[in-house]
Amino acid sequence: MFTGIVEELGTVERIEGQGDALRLTVRAATVLEDVALGDSIAVNGCCLTVAATDGETWTADVMQETLDKTSLQGARPGDRVNLERAVTVSTRLGGHIVQGHVDGVGTIIARTPSEHWEVVEVSLPEGMGRYLVDKGSITVDGVSLTVVEAKQDSFTVSLIPETLARTTLGGRQPGDRVNLEVDVIAKHVEKLLASGHINKENTSE
Repeated sequence: MFTGIVEELGTVERIEGQGDALRLTVRAATVLEDVALGDSIAVNGCCLTVAATDGETWTADVMQETLDKTSLQGARPGDRVNLERAVTVSTRLGGHIVQGHVDGVGTIIARTPSEHWEVVEVSLPEGMGRYLVDKGSITVDGVSLTVVEAKQDSFTVSLIPETLARTTLGGRQPGDRVNLEVDVIAKHVEKLLASGHINKENTSE
């Protein structure tokens, strides 16, 4: 589990194609301070497992399912990526509960700069809009953000200077693809309602 608070920007060092998978090597510093094989690190919001490390880089195996569902399909050496280690029992939950399981890929539609922040509009894959509400949570490329306006096919967020400076979102331009993960609580509530496990008899008035 993650919180959507990016710890550092890493750099894609090497990509090795393996037919229906690839091995991704990322150069980093902070996330390698206490790393061990088998640890989880989120790369642009996608949970990957550390398969090898030399103290300056780490490598993960990326399966076809992940490539099909995330923007890692288009990763190239030199790309900057958002990195976050999995939380521990003593970690502050500074963002919101993030699983690192990308729900879909959106596209940056527009950026509207202001004096101290920037409003960014992102498209939503079909069917994802039902999980978003104004002032609710959304993860964009691994960054925990608050939805300003939830629309049927898109949403907007406001990016503060800290987010612009310390994550890849500062450089994303219209047309760029970004990984999206909706609030997992919304998905659980939807399933319970659909199954009939939540009804008037089970709720207090």
